[in-house]
Amino acid sequence: MSRTLTMTRMSILSEADRIPALATVAVAFAVVVTTWDTRRRTRKHLKDMPRHLLKDVGLDQITANQEAAKPFWQP
Repeated sequence: MSRTLTMTRMSILSEADRIPALATVAVAFAVVVTTWDTRRRTRKHLKDMPRHLLKDVGLDQITANQEAAKPFWQP
């Protein structure tokens, strides 16, 4: 199972009338934390990626380093 909720699933959960407000806040919080964790992990992997793999995904070392240097809360 995927670790992230798709925006469609999130909107369904948020718009349901029978879900308490606290549950909606909890789901929104979980989505934010999951997004932050995904950014942190992917940026860590990007920092450690060899040049030939960076080239495969269309990035150079400078761009990869700039992206990896961003804090997890920055998109």
